[in-house]
Amino acid sequence: MGSGYYAAATALVARTQALDAIANNLANVSTVGYRGERTEFRSVLAEAGDAASSPLEQAENSYGIMGDVALDLSQGNLQKTGNELDMAIQGAGYFVVQTARGPMYTRNGSFQVSSKRGLVSASGDPVMGEGGPITLQPGSVSVAPDGTISSSGAITGKLQIVEFPPGTKLTSEGNNLYSAPAKAAQDSTSSDVRQGFLESSNVNPILGIVELVTAQRDAEMMQRALSMFNSEMDKTATQDLPKV
Repeated sequence: MGSGYYAAATALVARTQALDAIANNLANVSTVGYRGERTEFRSVLAEAGDAASSPLEQAENSYGIMGDVALDLSQGNLQKTGNELDMAIQGAGYFVVQTARGPMYTRNGSFQVSSKRGLVSASGDPVMGEGGPITLQPGSVSVAPDGTISSSGAITGKLQIVEFPPGTKLTSEGNNLYSAPAKAAQDSTSSDVRQGFLESSNVNPILGIVELVTAQRDAEMMQRALSMFNSEMDKTATQDLPKV
């Protein structure tokens, strides 16, 4: 019964963590450039057990836990806005913004002009170009597919667009910003900038709701299993142990 109890307990914790991730995805369905999170699970104890353990013993002592949260890197739909400071990336690239915590990466191209004519993110962080923060001149703004920015016909800079090698772990830092391991960012060679567009979240709300309902039902099943184990242990403690 002990193995079953711990298996149910760890499964409940794992499904609760999954519910948090799914709920966060659904809360960001309308967030520009949001990357959905996928939960990944793994088993423990059995894989670290005695090599002489039987398959039955390993199966009895194998518990599932949430091992990691990975980003869904699939492309979101591009929505036309007509705003000359709205920019979207077609491809795997990321914009680079300079924050108080260092350079961060984002797919949110809803940019603005600061009081000092700097191009900044929705949070007010400077948007980086290949030569540093981008400063715009008065007048209309034009952005080429390669990220070159022109103001009133004069080139004022080029957006720094970076990509990451397959398998690079990006970490969500909030406000739709992501960090990456040092020196992981590489100059993009396959991404284009689309001016006047924004990338929508890549979360499918219908699939998200299905996942939410499934995770809730799984959690309820584990709660019922734990309740049954508790009832059985209470019975053993009150009725069987006094007879020993």
